[in-house]
Amino acid sequence: MQTKTERLNPLSKQLVEQYDRDGYLVIPNGCSDDLIHIFNSHIHSIRTNDPMPEWALPRKGKNSVDEKDRYSVRLFNPHLHDAFALQMMKLPIVRGALAQILGDEAVGVQSMYFYKEPGAHGQAAHQDYYYIRNDPNTLTAAWVAMEYTDEENGCLYVIPGTHKLGLLPHGKVKNLEEHEAWTDETEGIDLSREIPVILNKGDILIFDSLLIHSSTRNRSNRWRRSYVCHYIRHDSTIEREDLKKKILLD
Repeated sequence: MQTKTERLNPLSKQLVEQYDRDGYLVIPNGCSDDLIHIFNSHIHSIRTNDPMPEWALPRKGKNSVDEKDRYSVRLFNPHLHDAFALQMMKLPIVRGALAQILGDEAVGVQSMYFYKEPGAHGQAAHQDYYYIRNDPNTLTAAWVAMEYTDEENGCLYVIPGTHKLGLLPHGKVKNLEEHEAWTDETEGIDLSREIPVILNKGDILIFDSLLIHSSTRNRSNRWRRSYVCHYIRHDSTIEREDLKKKILLD
């Protein structure tokens, strides 16, 4: 059983130094198998319901639900409507790690549950800050693996140290066989330097908003579900109107 100190200060000095150098780190077994299983089942039940709650609809403004969309389109900001999703945003180990990295308490601003079914495309290389501007920039992601994630089912790829380059230009996605077309792609960077981040079920990847990262197409017969939350330091301000609500993590 973890002590309070371990929960609120989960990172060693070496891990904090690694984060400063590389722009990301992995917390192994940050969530138990039981918690992951229950949360996956809970989200599944939300999308299974008929009628489905309006906030959980895959396509806003559509009265009917396409069966293909039901378990493929991400669930956006469930923490604003669902108590379980809210508590998953508030994981003590994440709260503690963010406080160590940012030097003060963080608040939650966004959550997304991704399905990534077999055959689904990935997202081209990008920096999260490009989509979520905040001042001062303290935006940080916590990416919880809802199952084993590797190169075959579309894991994340990162370029260590690119968080120190600042915001780079983004343009149209180049490889539409591999990546979704609706996003943008970082320009002016050697993408051959990307390395895969292999995660076991329950591992938590934490990374800086300026770290260049991407994901590949799911070439397996397995899913690659994940729960991704974004946080800022409590004294930062988000520009986007839909993300201005700050969620305390205590």
